[in-house]
Amino acid sequence: MEKSELLMAEAYDDGVVSEVIRPAAIVPEEAARAVLVELALRDVQNGGVWQSEPQLWSLYDRPWHGYDNPAGAELIGTIQVAYGTPTKYEITIYRVTVTRFGVDHDWTVHSLTDAALDFGGLTLDACPRATMSSPPRPFKY
Repeated sequence: MEKSELLMAEAYDDGVVSEVIRPAAIVPEEAARAVLVELALRDVQNGGVWQSEPQLWSLYDRPWHGYDNPAGAELIGTIQVAYGTPTKYEITIYRVTVTRFGVDHDWTVHSLTDAALDFGGLTLDACPRATMSSPPRPFKY
């Protein structure tokens, strides 16, 4: 198991709070660009506390000691995202998880998400939401 997989496995044990965001939160293009730039500037590899990947944004309690060396940094939580949906330059937030460590340090689904969205001038409550269509009618012979 790779280190990133191990860190994620540790995140999903007892005491975590995980919430599916329904309807999903949509980060508009301008805010999405600002968020991505700021997450990159604050990456754990650059002395920051965020690790951003195309499907997952992770917040740690302190910077890492170089590439692939978390050096005891604790994972606070993760935000699962999808880039390029519903339109090419938007980002959809669909699940947020706060680890037991994060919960013990007063983090919530909203505060974790707001910490990332603040870089784009948004909050989870102020984010536009995906439209949910009705399920298709059952097929009849």
